[in-house]
Amino acid sequence: MPLITDTARLAEFCTRLAREEFVAVDTEFIREKTYYPQVCLIQLAGADEAYAVDALAPEIDLSPVFDLMRNPNVLKVFHAARQDIEIFMLKMDAVPAPMFDTQVAAMVAGFGEQAGYETLVQALARASIDKSSRFTDWALRPLTEKQIAYALSDVTHLRTVYKKLKERLDRSGRHHWVESEMQTLTDPATYRGDPRETWRRLRVRSPKPRFLAILRELAAWRELAAQQRDIPRQRMLRDEALVEIAAHAPKTADELARTRGLSEGLARGKIGAELLAAVAKGVAVPEAEAPRLAERADAPRSNGAVAELLRVLLKMRADEHNVAARLIAASDDLDRLAAEDDPDVPALKGWRREIFGEDAIALKQGRLALVVKGRKLTAMPVPAASTA
Repeated sequence: MPLITDTARLAEFCTRLAREEFVAVDTEFIREKTYYPQVCLIQLAGADEAYAVDALAPEIDLSPVFDLMRNPNVLKVFHAARQDIEIFMLKMDAVPAPMFDTQVAAMVAGFGEQAGYETLVQALARASIDKSSRFTDWALRPLTEKQIAYALSDVTHLRTVYKKLKERLDRSGRHHWVESEMQTLTDPATYRGDPRETWRRLRVRSPKPRFLAILRELAAWRELAAQQRDIPRQRMLRDEALVEIAAHAPKTADELARTRGLSEGLARGKIGAELLAAVAKGVAVPEAEAPRLAERADAPRSNGAVAELLRVLLKMRADEHNVAARLIAASDDLDRLAAEDDPDVPALKGWRREIFGEDAIALKQGRLALVVKGRKLTAMPVPAASTA
């Protein structure tokens, strides 16, 4: 069975992989009952061999895998890498590098937005995946041959998907497009969240700075408490309870106990005391230092038609260049392009400016027109006399 359960075999395998040009990587993990993902398997595939590494095997040392992930001479290939990278950041405090994400590359290569792995396997590897083991309990031992086969298919087909996408990028000269998109994924700061910023994920019903200051302290407390106990943040305390506590700003355990969904025992115990301390900390924040909701200026109504015209141009350019429209410009970018003279948006930088941004500005300024010719939409420059 292609399953590695001891450190010696793992070290030998990783030594061989260190001589490869690239290694396909995937993980299987669970996190339903924990704050941090619990990695159960790490799948690795070189050119001619693939193994699943049992991360839960007794006394196994995963250091050879981490050394491989740090090896600058071996490209690490993932699909939809973010959750996998979170695991490696947790285990080795570093992002695997160099790295390539086939989901990002697929968007650049014309497979639409957030192309699924199964779609790419069918289109590029001419294979299909048995999905029956997708939702099995990866922490349960022993693993079955069917589970291992499914897990390995996530890296064996990934080798072919990567090679095919690389060929397309070689022909189109778009490798630098992918590199640009990979910057966020490869930045360690992406995976080091600030507990004091977690309040921004919550749905709030008041923009009042004092309420937000209390909510910020409560959300930061919950994040740290969930991390310390390694339990999901919602199990620590639900979002609705946090918001309600922030809204009422209780000063005593009696007042805290009136919170819906909060038991009296919890309100009067250690957690209740910590919650009251967080509330008090939020109340004490000076008004000038209290957080504010980000203000978003609505685009003038007169620019609504301009934004729609920019969306048409975006769709046209995306189709012409065979790249996902969302990768070129987000909806908010188009609204800002319509409303502002020189907005700081990705659509006006780098390769995006080349294939869309310049034309978007010209269209907005009346130097470019969209016309239908032979049932096909096309862009045409407007003569200078017509723009006077």
